[in-house]
Amino acid sequence: MDPAVKNTSKPDDDSLRLDNQLCFALYSASLAMNRVYRGLLKDLGLTYPQYLVMLVLWEQDGQTVSSIGQRLYLDSATLTPLLKRLEALQLVSRQRDPSDERQVIISLTGQGNALRERARHIPQAAMCATQRPTGKLAGLSRQLKKLREGLLGNIMPL
Repeated sequence: MDPAVKNTSKPDDDSLRLDNQLCFALYSASLAMNRVYRGLLKDLGLTYPQYLVMLVLWEQDGQTVSSIGQRLYLDSATLTPLLKRLEALQLVSRQRDPSDERQVIISLTGQGNALRERARHIPQAAMCATQRPTGKLAGLSRQLKKLREGLLGNIMPL
């Protein structure tokens, strides 16, 4: 051990062990899930964040940038480049709301709608990649949503 680096933790103190951190378990699982999706989305020409935007629009077309951002927990500085790239791919169109010029409405193009069929297999393929039973994954998803809501309820606004 480097003499300049002191080990100040007690041998029985596991609270600062990396493998005992919930945040690291969530982070590393998220990285792994993103790798799975990267492979699945390659043929569609989408990144994972772009896929999430498409999912939101496939659920309900013609949404404002702010409503998409709220649904995905993304600010406009992050979302705007994603939307511009999707527009360049001719999957979405952006138009000012005639009733409120401050709002931009994002709509699927014909190509964006057609991509939905090509993407139908992705959720099932991603779930299979986890090698976990479907029932367990549904329970895990519910727990993670509760965790997210609890965490968001404790965050101070910026």
